[in-house]
Amino acid sequence: MICDLHCHTKLSDGSLGIEDIIMQAKRTGIDFLSITDHDTLSSFSRANILGERYGVRIIQGVELSAWDKARNSKVHILCYAPKKPDRLEGLCLKSCEIRKACSKEMVEKVMERFPITLESVMRHATSSKSIFKQHIMRALIDYGYALEFYGELNDELFNLENGSCLVEREYPDVKFVLDLIHSARGVAVMAHPMLYHNVDLLVELAEMGKIDGVEVDHYTADEAQREELRKIAQKYNLIVTGGSDFHGLYNAQPTHLGSNSTTKENLDRIIKLSNKKGA
Repeated sequence: MICDLHCHTKLSDGSLGIEDIIMQAKRTGIDFLSITDHDTLSSFSRANILGERYGVRIIQGVELSAWDKARNSKVHILCYAPKKPDRLEGLCLKSCEIRKACSKEMVEKVMERFPITLESVMRHATSSKSIFKQHIMRALIDYGYALEFYGELNDELFNLENGSCLVEREYPDVKFVLDLIHSARGVAVMAHPMLYHNVDLLVELAEMGKIDGVEVDHYTADEAQREELRKIAQKYNLIVTGGSDFHGLYNAQPTHLGSNSTTKENLDRIIKLSNKKGA
């Protein structure tokens, strides 16, 4: 049983459409798949229809942007199987507007340094709810300023620590996001805690009983870090998930659907908790 609970399509910052993703999941032997595009619920209806067509069970999901105000850092929360997803629509719209404002400023900064156009960026983001830095990098590659998405130019422009063109703003407070997920009768899992250095926050939220699970098996965590996360999950009885975080052409490193996965036991915990919240 293969359960990949983290991947992205063209609706956010992936390079493949929903049908391509589900077809590839079928070819890869994946039984359960969750499409978790950033701050959009738009995949839900179509993914369910295509999942039935191709014989892949779909777990509704979304990756929500949030902010840890105490540590002034970004955090991503995966929401699974919300029974009342309409309650998340306002949050998604707000986060997309924040990202659009950041992206507009990033594009302007890049255009000051390179003779590319906004249109050259937008043509790669036509299906997305926002513009992502991958779309900007693709325009730069189109015009010969780079040969790869995550090489020297990307580090110079968009490095998380000191990228010259990276623009970040606060997203909604993480505790507010978690409360909203639970009001939507969804299951809240912290995505890739090692990527944004969210381990202290994870423990804090677990002690408060505000988080349901943690994504342990993710390419940004080595085996020692995964073991650390497993111990936290065991201590606080958190659901343990895993996923490829597949973005297609825009992957930060080689990763394919099913390269990290969630056990059937933990998938059952998600479904059971979701049904309990929806009761």
